[in-house]
Amino acid sequence: MKLTLARDVTLTDVDSGAVLLDGRRGRYWQLNRSGAGVLRKLLDGEEPDAAAASLCATAPVGDDQARQDVRALIDALSAADLVEVAS
Repeated sequence: MKLTLARDVTLTDVDSGAVLLDGRRGRYWQLNRSGAGVLRKLLDGEEPDAAAASLCATAPVGDDQARQDVRALIDALSAADLVEVAS
């Protein structure tokens, strides 16, 4: 799976995590530190299972829950047209 930011979307780190700005619509999304870390790993080419394993190492979450959380993040960002997912 290859995940990239959609055109006109920027990602900026902030103290609490990160902000995604959709320049097309003038809207933004805020991610907490865990979500921002997962997104960065996915954008760097990590597979979702590897990003979930990294999440388990840094947050008090089990393997199954981490995988579900990573999938939910991908689905939400994709549904909002903030990222593009290619197989």
